[in-house]
Amino acid sequence: QLVESGGGSVQAGGSLRLSCAASRYTGSTYCMAWFRQASGKEREGVATIDREGVTTYADSVKGRFTISQDNGKKILYLQMNSLKPEDTAMYYCAARWSSCSGGYCYSCRSNAALSDKKRYNSWGQGTQVTVSS
Repeated sequence: QLVESGGGSVQAGGSLRLSCAASRYTGSTYCMAWFRQASGKEREGVATIDREGVTTYADSVKGRFTISQDNGKKILYLQMNSLKPEDTAMYYCAARWSSCSGGYCYSCRSNAALSDKKRYNSWGQGTQVTVSS
């Protein structure tokens, strides 16, 4: 249901734009997110965007990355500027379709939305980003 594209190799300081196409995704989707996983490391949250368009970013990417969505085309984007070698990772998009389930409601605007991978219902297969120095 989620398919990422746009990854590649770039030199430090360069830019890439990742896309995530969703067969089910609509403007009413509660929360969309980008995660990344570097080799040998845990998967970490990069950015989230909720249905109102409010965004949350990891400190490591603030001011460099921008998450956005095109509701008409059902596409999620991640614009990545001023890339650093430490941004090298497999990047995944994820979706949480509704705000509440099982009697519990989840925020899309908190640090927990960046760290709690289990709250997301769907994941893409990933796209590789490699930044060389």
